[in-house]
Amino acid sequence: QLQLVESGGGLVQPGGSLRLSCAASEFTLDYYAIGWFRQAPGKEREGVSCISSSGGSTNYADSVKGRFTISRDNAKNTVYLHMNSLKPEDTAIYYCAALLFRLCNLIPPDYPYWGQGTQVTVSS
Repeated sequence: QLQLVESGGGLVQPGGSLRLSCAASEFTLDYYAIGWFRQAPGKEREGVSCISSSGGSTNYADSVKGRFTISRDNAKNTVYLHMNSLKPEDTAIYYCAALLFRLCNLIPPDYPYWGQGTQVTVSS
C-alpha cells in the first residue's frame, strides 16, 4: 500500500515562508496525481493545490493563488508545496494525498492514499 510522509511544517510569523514535502518510500509516485489539503480546527478539510502525474498541470485554491507553488521531483519521489506570504488563516494541518490518475483535482474523497499530516502554524 502506498504510504506518504509529509514534513516541513512548523511555526512561522505572518509573511513568512515554509516548504512542505510529501515523500513515498516503497512506491514510485510517477503515476500518481498528488494533492495538498488542509484542515483547520472546527473546519472541513479543503483542497489547497494539486499537480498532475507528469507535473505539467497544476491547480490552486483561490485563497492561495499567487502565494503557494506546488512542484514535484519524480527522481526524488517527492512533491513540494512552497508557501510564501503566509497568513494566520493558513494555520492548519496540511496533508498530502495521492490519486492513481494523470490529472488532479481538489476533491478530498477522490484520493485514496493520505499521509499523516504536518502542522503549520502562522502566528506572531
